[in-house]
Amino acid sequence: MIQWQFYPKSLDAPKLIKEVVKAFQKIEEDINSQTHTEQISNVVLRTITPHLQQLEFQVETGKKSGETIEVPVLFGRNGKFEKSFRADGYHIEEKTVIEIEAGRAVSNNQFLKDLFQACMMHNVDFLILAVRNKYRGKDDFDKVVTFFDTLYASDRMKLPLKGIAVIGY
Repeated sequence: MIQWQFYPKSLDAPKLIKEVVKAFQKIEEDINSQTHTEQISNVVLRTITPHLQQLEFQVETGKKSGETIEVPVLFGRNGKFEKSFRADGYHIEEKTVIEIEAGRAVSNNQFLKDLFQACMMHNVDFLILAVRNKYRGKDDFDKVVTFFDTLYASDRMKLPLKGIAVIGY
């Protein structure tokens, strides 16, 4: 079952985020972490790519130069990227990045790295973070949502993002 949560909870999710959720629902049978127990994130990304491209996302197609999506962080001389981070997908007009994670999402705290990088990226207002519902008997979606519930409820840390969506697949 595809499940999702948008933050801050006091706001309705933007239309684009709801459309991304619908895209995940369309491919649910192919990526469901209950039945596809060892599926890697690149397989999920390849499966969702046509749907993201229909929504006008630039999507990573490989790891070689020209296949990755580089989102600028710092600009150097002559406006050249001095530092950038890679994203699985980027919607320029809606200022939204998407990261799709599998086994490393919680076990290696990859979702925290994704959050940090999205916060540093130039011209990014929204992060969509897709994680497995289940990974090796653990509920990764629930752990990530609990983290963001705590982050937003404590109100001790201000993020530069307008919103974060967590999608469980």
